Amino acid sequence: MKGLKQRIDKVKPQFEKGGRFSKLHSVFDGFYTFLFTPNETSRSGVHIHDSNDSKRTMITVVLALLPCCLFGMWNIGYQHALATGDIDHSFFHLFFYGFWAVLPQIVTAYVVGLGIEFIVAQLRGHEIQEGFLVSGILIPMICPVDTPCWMLAVAVAFSVIFAKEVFGGTGYNFLNVALVTRAFLFFAYPSQMSGDKVFVNLGDMPAADAFTGATPLGQMASSGTSEAIMTGVNGLPLSFHDIFFGFYPGSWGETSTFCILIGLAILLSTGMASWKIITSGIVGAFLMALLAHNFASPLYPVTYIDPLTQLCLGGFAFAIVFMATDPVTACRTNTGKYIYGFLIGALAILIRCYNTGYPEGAMLAVLLMNCFAPLIDYCVVNSNINRRLKRAVAKS
Repeated sequence: MKGLKQRIDKVKPQFEKGGRFSKLHSVFDGFYTFLFTPNETSRSGVHIHDSNDSKRTMITVVLALLPCCLFGMWNIGYQHALATGDIDHSFFHLFFYGFWAVLPQIVTAYVVGLGIEFIVAQLRGHEIQEGFLVSGILIPMICPVDTPCWMLAVAVAFSVIFAKEVFGGTGYNFLNVALVTRAFLFFAYPSQMSGDKVFVNLGDMPAADAFTGATPLGQMASSGTSEAIMTGVNGLPLSFHDIFFGFYPGSWGETSTFCILIGLAILLSTGMASWKIITSGIVGAFLMALLAHNFASPLYPVTYIDPLTQLCLGGFAFAIVFMATDPVTACRTNTGKYIYGFLIGALAILIRCYNTGYPEGAMLAVLLMNCFAPLIDYCVVNSNINRRLKRAVAKS
């Protein structure tokens, strides 16, 4: 690695101002900072100097996502085996089945997203930021595994351009880029994002081109009865054990609450996520689920799901840990974080329970509160100012 750095340093002047390839400085700098830790620090305008930078932050989040990512790949193969009735396969066979199923989506997301960011940075003459390192893996994980790559490419391009770059790029977007991609797909191509098709056939297992079967939340929302039971792709009832560990169909990266908790431990131990948002989000979701469960109605069958199961089902846990805590789009004030998280949790369960056409409310809840985060911070700051002003007047 040291020899590689020496070789790259020799050609570095060619990409600096006045060099032969100076117009490609942003592209070169992006690759250089990705491979090696920059040895430059801010000289003015900062309050604290430390070794942390956006690259370290993003890589830490990616590491926290790995348990969910790896389990999701295995679960794709496992769900396919359950549906076909041919479960006599090794762990690695099931894992690589899922790996090859999602690899095109991951490559598509990164190629399109990073490609646009490279082009925009080059046109503006700015440094290429590492923000899409996280978004690029989040996007495939929250989408159905059978989402066509061309469709994903269109959605990624839309979200990167209109939800990020037009506002100034990394650190300036007020909406979560991954969730904007998911929302674009949901509203532009609702038939593909219904969650009915849970995996595809790659040819090494006997099955049709895709297996059709509603996700557990979809089953409950469309049942129209309080007697409905959530079942897996093999028709057997799902236990809380199955739901907690993620042995059921859905968006492949967000089914396992157990793996999400591992990622949560990594984020909290490294200080990359706000425990205030996560804690208040869980409290808000639990209280709303408890309220809905106590007033359950056959008109809204999802209300019959108990609060603890509500927290583990669907994309709520994944959203509250990995997307609600995005420091760019979340509240900045401590009090605001509590309010922000609580409302996300409450709204997610509210939408899930009482909108039978859309039984997963985490996406809309986070995006809605992204819009209100600046207002919440503004109200909190002004409340503090007014309180201190009254205190100062009283003392004088």
